[in-house]
Amino acid sequence: MPEILSVSSTELAGRREKLRRNRQVKIISKIWRTLAITGLAGGLLWFLIQPIWVLKSQKDITVSGNQLLSDESIQSKMQLSYPQSLWRVEPSRLSASLKQQPGITEATVTRRLFPPGLTVKVSEILPVAITQNQKIEDADTKNQKLVEGLIDINGVEVRIENYKSIPANKLPSLKLIGDLQQCRSFWKPLYQAVNNSSVKVMEIDCQNPNNIILKTELGFVHIGSPTSELAEKIKLLAKIRRLPVQENMSQIEFIDLTNPETILVQMNHKLKKIDSQTP
Repeated sequence: MPEILSVSSTELAGRREKLRRNRQVKIISKIWRTLAITGLAGGLLWFLIQPIWVLKSQKDITVSGNQLLSDESIQSKMQLSYPQSLWRVEPSRLSASLKQQPGITEATVTRRLFPPGLTVKVSEILPVAITQNQKIEDADTKNQKLVEGLIDINGVEVRIENYKSIPANKLPSLKLIGDLQQCRSFWKPLYQAVNNSSVKVMEIDCQNPNNIILKTELGFVHIGSPTSELAEKIKLLAKIRRLPVQENMSQIEFIDLTNPETILVQMNHKLKKIDSQTP
């Protein structure tokens, strides 16, 4: 027969007491953990609602990425009232609002804890030319008003009034004359060719898309329609630099580069032909 182990009542009582103490320790540990978590959450909540977590003025907003628009201009576009609780601010809403502002293409707004405030990062429309176009102001009187704007390299336009705070020396000097819609399709390669030219170009006249006219330091230059030879035509301007030696520049009415094989110079009384292959 198997041996039956006998356990004394004293040993049983000791085991029960040990189990009871273990249960008590576990219950007390759970209570302390609950109290600790509750206290930590309460302390954090108390810390976050303190007056230091308040936007007191625009100075609490840090702006980066802007090259033309001033910090103050971008801060004012956020349309926040002060004082403003940092935790009531909705960064996503402010980001979306800034993207709708003229001159701003991208915007990211994030909260900053130390020091309390907002961090704003933007990307701007960087204008490369001033647009000028005559638009009918009054349908009855047919009065026309000269409307000015700014255009970037991709043909994105913004009203110049949105850059009132920008010093004039930071605005582009190149002017685009005519309806932007007519030249937007070829604007980028045209601007790049003009920008890379060693001859300074002050104006680009696109009123007639079949004959683009450049106002340059050499005079007016007709380059015809924008074709694949556009860059080659504008490169020919460098060859015409010798004209001041050969001719009286005041006698030149315009230079015709519509045919890149031959440079035509319209003088007051005659038409002069220059072979474009001449070194």
